[in-house]
Amino acid sequence: MTPTTLPLPDDLSIAEGTVLEPISTIAERLGIPPRALEPYGHHKAKLDLGLLDEWRDRPDGQLILVTAISPTPAGEGKTTVTIGLGQALCRLGKKAVVAVREPSLGPVFGVKGGATGGGYAQVLPMAEINLHFTGDFHAVTSANNLLAAMIDNHLHQGNALRLDPRRITFQRVLDVNDRALRHCVLGLGGTQGGVPREESFMITPASEVMAVLCLAQDLDDLKRRLGQIIVGFDLDGKPVEARALRAEGAMAILLKEALKPNLVQTLEHTPAVVHGGPFANIAHGCNTVVATRMALKLGDWVVTEAGFGADLGAEKFIDIKCRSAGLSPAVVVLVATVRSLKMHGGAAKTSLRDEDLPALQRGSANLARHIRNVTEVYGLPCVVALNHFASDTAAEREWLTAFVSDMGVECVQTEVHAHGGAGGEALAQAVQRLAKRGQGCRYVYDLAASPADKIRQVAQRVYGASDVQFSPQALKQLAQVSAAGFDGWPVCIAKTPYSFTHDPSRLGAPSDWDLQVREIKMAGGAGFLVALTGDVMTMPGLPAEPAATRMSLNDAQQVTGLF
Repeated sequence: MTPTTLPLPDDLSIAEGTVLEPISTIAERLGIPPRALEPYGHHKAKLDLGLLDEWRDRPDGQLILVTAISPTPAGEGKTTVTIGLGQALCRLGKKAVVAVREPSLGPVFGVKGGATGGGYAQVLPMAEINLHFTGDFHAVTSANNLLAAMIDNHLHQGNALRLDPRRITFQRVLDVNDRALRHCVLGLGGTQGGVPREESFMITPASEVMAVLCLAQDLDDLKRRLGQIIVGFDLDGKPVEARALRAEGAMAILLKEALKPNLVQTLEHTPAVVHGGPFANIAHGCNTVVATRMALKLGDWVVTEAGFGADLGAEKFIDIKCRSAGLSPAVVVLVATVRSLKMHGGAAKTSLRDEDLPALQRGSANLARHIRNVTEVYGLPCVVALNHFASDTAAEREWLTAFVSDMGVECVQTEVHAHGGAGGEALAQAVQRLAKRGQGCRYVYDLAASPADKIRQVAQRVYGASDVQFSPQALKQLAQVSAAGFDGWPVCIAKTPYSFTHDPSRLGAPSDWDLQVREIKMAGGAGFLVALTGDVMTMPGLPAEPAATRMSLNDAQQVTGLF
């Protein structure tokens, strides 16, 4: 593939210039009967969950996990590679399906952008998916806030459960970045305004309800998990679940349609199942279990992704999602760019177009640690996808390819952003070769270990930390976890995605440091413990100039300014 130097049209222009196939045509190619397809317009549809029971005896396809190095402002293109790889497999005659998460409105209107890929590797209809899509995020927000309202109503109506208003742990959510809601006070309207108490909003992807939606196996499991959400503690210090408020039935009603996976297509008409959207830095970062299982029944090859780097998304994909759902990737694709590795090596963002072998060599320690995590800790075959940028020099590409090869891993250059599936054929071929050697994944820790030891094993084995330092509050909360009998849950570490450490400024592969854990939360419905580290926020803020300021509708009522 000849490197591309000419600038491409923007993502929205490329997407709008593509003639989409009717979603019924995509479904027909996959063998989905019309009765199981619930169209949302011409190019989106929901899939009936009954197909999972109907196709129980169908063999599953091969699951490919796409992850990445620690992200930088230079960009890595993990979602773009995920989509492009699916297109490439189809170009090679394989029955492939892409399975990715839904975008959150927070990043869309903030600074990060959407989650539909880029260039000639996108899922479509791009604007609709990035904005309201089929309403799944709104359903999660509504179900979450219904429970929050029922909690405060219970306090107002006499508090028969003896909930401690100072120890309500369940939070309201909004799918918009809004730092003003990080800490607020409710119930200031007098005797008819409820019970005054402090509240902290989270963004919808961080909601436990989102985690429940993404881990539920079916509607019954969804309802069970919703009932097990811990809303707070009573005056005796015992946890109180949502089932005590009889909230799970109504919440399940609001989430019934949202649990059904969404079917769309890529620019090259490769089927794509887009469903669920937890962030990987503050949640577990994977699409839904039902969507992955559906995709494995629909295709011989399923390309999915886990959020951010292999230290966050991939670890949670394996230790939480795979363990819970009985899944295992056949191969892992680790996305890297020369630009990002130079930033990890100390190069300034303004100089990334300049050849800088010393910075690349220093920064490649980040890539090396991620490779070792995939191959030695998770025990999975790995291929590095070197996502090509026009500014990459031949000397930089050659050095990096040799560096990766010396670690016993193949490095394949990809150009799916510029060339779509054609730019990912070499990667698709490498994936097929490696997948034959898949032996199943290894977990980072045993569930029988104590929660503190599980956190310590992730910190030391995956992040490269020397040890873990727990705040007095976190130690007290770990004792409450043990007293409640929840020691056997996996851990979900909320951490900056930009560094192996809890400090986003420490790039590369730092050593001789301790992970700082400030708080432990019990996510009873999701079935894991959340360990908050450093200064990680569960409600992001908007930048000085939000992306929303560049968006509008033109005279033809078309979206403009969206990436």
